[in-house]
Amino acid sequence: MKSFKIRDIEINPPLILSPMAGVTDYTFRRLIKRRGGVGLVVSEFISVEGLTRHNPKAKRQMRFDDEERPFAVQIFGGEVNRMALGAEMAQEIGADILDVNCGCPAPKVVKKGGGSGLLKDLPNLEIILKEIKKAITIPLTLKMRIGYTDATINAVEVAKMAEQCGVEHIQVHGRTREQAYKGEANWDVIKAVKEAVEIPVSGNGDVTTVKFAVDKFKETGVDGILIGRGAMQNPWIFRQIDDAMNGRKPYQPDLDEKKNVLFEFFEMLREEMAEIVALGKMKQLAGQFTKGLVGGAQFRQTLYHSHSAQEILDNITIYFNTLNERKTFGDGLTEAKDDADLVIDSCDAFDEKDSCETAVSA
Repeated sequence: MKSFKIRDIEINPPLILSPMAGVTDYTFRRLIKRRGGVGLVVSEFISVEGLTRHNPKAKRQMRFDDEERPFAVQIFGGEVNRMALGAEMAQEIGADILDVNCGCPAPKVVKKGGGSGLLKDLPNLEIILKEIKKAITIPLTLKMRIGYTDATINAVEVAKMAEQCGVEHIQVHGRTREQAYKGEANWDVIKAVKEAVEIPVSGNGDVTTVKFAVDKFKETGVDGILIGRGAMQNPWIFRQIDDAMNGRKPYQPDLDEKKNVLFEFFEMLREEMAEIVALGKMKQLAGQFTKGLVGGAQFRQTLYHSHSAQEILDNITIYFNTLNERKTFGDGLTEAKDDADLVIDSCDAFDEKDSCETAVSA
């Protein structure tokens, strides 16, 4: 598996933690980076409306640590001047790469001309990219969907235009805005984008297993692959893909290591936020993390009803110790991989009130 470069920044391994609103914050990114195999991490997508009006939450979302490098800040919006200013602010805080979101399907984002709404307003997208390019010296990249509707797939056209504007890496989610997160990602279109431009292209969509990632590298020729929800289900997936692509047996954490990762995450959360907020984020990760484990659904119900840090830690200990000793837990059932309660829409979690409307009134 070959690394690739975004200008002079090497992405090695060529595996990227995909931005997810409400998920890929300072704490989660470091947790995943420490598991190994991650070549690039990206911030949550950040509202330039909030950022340029100095909203505290938007500014906090740009926080990062040197251990995360290379680090990209992703911004979204539809107003040219604010997008350019937001890009400058990202460069000023030390980001290695500036990424423009052209993929979020959330109505509250699209109605203001941001996210995947830009896919149906290419003149505005072109101006935004050109103005950002003038405003920054760090590499500019683009994260997009394959089209706005199933009948208007225009990923190749957008990619060619972006390349002409100076974009140095294109990341393609293989669904349309109309699909949101339903159905299957269309990797044939991702392959077509890769073949249409000279700059690096990475693919995104449905990467939850090592085999799927290996197959897509081979079938499409993409330079890199982004993983979002799959990283919540399996924080070691990047390392495992890197192992498989380099002829090594994919690393398999034991139950003790899985338990300790949850403990590590919770301690990191408690250092950064109020306990009640940490409890919510812990339950969110555990909901994905225990997917496919014996008794996982029953354990999650126990966790969801935990009301203190100690109660959560005790319940995690009981669950994993029971699995270790008895090889089962509760009802002994292993739920299907596609349970509806585990679906996270990576930008629908965006809180517009906190990041935009509060900023407007500030």
